[in-house]
Amino acid sequence: MKPQDTMNEKTNLWIFGYGSLVWKPEFTYKRRTVGFIRGYKRRFWHGDNFHRGGKEKYVFFHCPSPPQPGRVATLVEDQESCTWGVAYEVTASQIQESLQYLNVREVVLGGYMTETVEFTPKEEGQGALSALVYIATSDNPIYLGPAPDQEIAAQIASCRGNTGHNTEYLVRLAEFMRRCCPDAEDEHLFSIEAAVLSIRDGAA
Repeated sequence: MKPQDTMNEKTNLWIFGYGSLVWKPEFTYKRRTVGFIRGYKRRFWHGDNFHRGGKEKYVFFHCPSPPQPGRVATLVEDQESCTWGVAYEVTASQIQESLQYLNVREVVLGGYMTETVEFTPKEEGQGALSALVYIATSDNPIYLGPAPDQEIAAQIASCRGNTGHNTEYLVRLAEFMRRCCPDAEDEHLFSIEAAVLSIRDGAA
């Protein structure tokens, strides 16, 4: 029996998002809760040729430049770290519908694979939950890996895909962290955000 078939037999399922899913789930769910998972750190190390990259850019004399992948978040194992995000509970028919949608969005078009993690809600009184999460690893052909923050920022500032500009992905994620997890640390995210905004302001 396939893992997805087993999930579809459940009466409820939690799905953890740490990138665009925190502000743009686009599937029906019963409820959402903010919290974190341990043992992983969020990094803009994955490439994206569809949602936030891959569109041609026009430079001198409107000549197109080669499409460039955007940079989006993935999780990297680190036992000393935790990653904040949102977990969504889906029930009944929502389970199959959400998994089918996310399989296209995250796996087919995004290059992610699924893992099961322990999610801890921010709200007191709620115990830890088992949640499904989508992670891209170095085995993926569009995985870009680590780079200096300024280099990552320059790539994000210049890329656009079918869903929108790469900068929107970054800024909305940073806004979520400030609004919903004000005490959480994410130096990688905020350093890249500052560098991207500096590039954008300088170009204005």
